[in-house]
Amino acid sequence: MKKITQSFVERLEAPKEGSRIEWDGQVSGFGIRVTSAGVKSFVLQYVSPLTGKDRRYTIGRWQEWSADAARNEALELRKRIRQDDYDPLEKPTLADGELTVADLAREYLASAEKKKRPSSVRNDKSMNSNIIVPAIGQLSAKTIGQREIEALHNSLKPTPYRANRVLSLLSAMFTQAIKWEVRSENPCKGIQRYAENKREAWLSREQLIELDKALTAYGADSDAAEVIRLLILTGSRLREVMQAKWDQFDLKRGIWTKPSHSTKEKKTEHIPLSPPSLEVLDRLEKRRNGSPFVFPGNDTKKARTSVRRVWVAACKTAGLATPYTIQGKRKELTRYRPVVRLHDLRHSFASNAVNAGKSLAIIGKVLGHCRPETTQRYAHVNDAAMRDVVNDIGSMLHPPVEVAPPPAVAKAESVKPKRKRRAA
Repeated sequence: MKKITQSFVERLEAPKEGSRIEWDGQVSGFGIRVTSAGVKSFVLQYVSPLTGKDRRYTIGRWQEWSADAARNEALELRKRIRQDDYDPLEKPTLADGELTVADLAREYLASAEKKKRPSSVRNDKSMNSNIIVPAIGQLSAKTIGQREIEALHNSLKPTPYRANRVLSLLSAMFTQAIKWEVRSENPCKGIQRYAENKREAWLSREQLIELDKALTAYGADSDAAEVIRLLILTGSRLREVMQAKWDQFDLKRGIWTKPSHSTKEKKTEHIPLSPPSLEVLDRLEKRRNGSPFVFPGNDTKKARTSVRRVWVAACKTAGLATPYTIQGKRKELTRYRPVVRLHDLRHSFASNAVNAGKSLAIIGKVLGHCRPETTQRYAHVNDAAMRDVVNDIGSMLHPPVEVAPPPAVAKAESVKPKRKRRAA
């Protein structure tokens, strides 16, 4: 009796044309369809309890779904079809005035705009308009179940970070729906998130020096270069530096007071400034044009919004960018893509401080971390301390062998050749 397993799907060959389905011998109606292009999808054949007709539902593509996960989904679907007169291909009808997921998303965003940072609101809007609403926006916010949410989450498996952010946003939306008494439980609860590999790119001391040289050499837009330099010197977030105002700085005491509305943790922070940071601010103050912002935009009443052009140019000069080509109107053009992000300068600040033996608690205060575990992610960076530990254990078990110096070579005495006697 044939069973559709992971190895069976891997070995399945594509037909020369069209498509074919291999049926499972244990779960009725469960199969794997393969096309001539090599696309493999799990399917379920069933009789609709609503129309009495044979129907075929696509569970999902292979690799996005494993064979075991697709089999479990098929079993769950068959149970719902049999017990609840459910047809997975039929869209549920909404009662008059019933709130859809798209309606819930719109009302949630209107409420969140007053509480969240602008960048967070932009991300939420993007996920809703590009992912959530097209997939499940037409479904009822009151009756949508975990199955539909989990199917959306599974469809985003190739991008696990994005999949988890979408799930978090949906969970926040349905938590709000519970407060509004639209429903009684959160359908996102219990859905397992994908493992995320945290990005840990950071620049070494030597790379930061080269980047600083590149910023010095860039003279066309010195304000943008100074933004990047302050990111290196303070470990601050880009938004905090770009929107900084002169009244936040006490240049005599060397203190930067970040107001609560400008920080991610929504609390006031008092950050000491190093002499190089004060030199940057001194240069900027000398060319101050009356704007309240340290880095004003074209409209001096508003802050600067981008340093992208200077960042790419500086990374290229410092050897921190890779070339790629685009098609121009007449020929291919070479462009450069930085191998690190501006936010990685914050990671670099923390990582180099740890490597220098500084306390994680103090580093966390400088970076404005509320939770110690946020700073703890940099603990592994202290290679020197860890190397000392393993070397100490290694030398205890295998003490170094002292090599005796080679014996001194005595200087050979010169021997004068004997003269031959003349024959008488």
